[in-house]
Amino acid sequence: MAQTSAVKKPMLEAVKKPSKLGDVSTEDLYREILRRIGEDPSRDGLLSTPKRVEKSMAFLTKGYNEDPTEILRGALFDVDYDEMVIVKDVEMFSLCEHHMLPFFGKVHVAYIPKGKVIGLSKIARLVEVFARRLQVQERLTRQIADAIQEAIAPQGVGVVIEARHLCMMMRGIEKQNSSTVTSAMVGCFRQKETRAEFLSLVRQSGTMVG
Repeated sequence: MAQTSAVKKPMLEAVKKPSKLGDVSTEDLYREILRRIGEDPSRDGLLSTPKRVEKSMAFLTKGYNEDPTEILRGALFDVDYDEMVIVKDVEMFSLCEHHMLPFFGKVHVAYIPKGKVIGLSKIARLVEVFARRLQVQERLTRQIADAIQEAIAPQGVGVVIEARHLCMMMRGIEKQNSSTVTSAMVGCFRQKETRAEFLSLVRQSGTMVG
């Protein structure tokens, strides 16, 4: 199995560099962007916008400074249970790495334990860590599955994400009702029966297409 590249320490360290390019602050960069789109950054409504955008982007990409391995490690429990565990309808908000526009939706996560389980809130926390980075939905789906597999080595993991992408809704093709569904199946979830059980239980939430 490929390693979850996002949990490697070099990436976590790389994003801790100062948020300045030479002597130009991040606020100055956003101020220049406002000028280049034809706005006046000195007018009342925009005076504080560069600072607000800097803070907003720091929050929306805070996942770069968080280690999913450490988050899961703090909530692993020995349990004699070998049936499917499902956490459905985890709200997800992320930024598309191609246009830096939001995509958002629901994440459904399931796994079958093999001696260890994860605290339920940590699964939602794991989704948040990977979502708060520049992403593509396909990678996000895989990262969540691989992180759980690496943390507790269960019999298998399944992840399904259904999301709407503003890069399709606000620009480009401008289709307002389209959604994208991605899945990652690991271990026993590649078996037809286990996959079918998972998808059936997820569909009962009423949030999936089809």
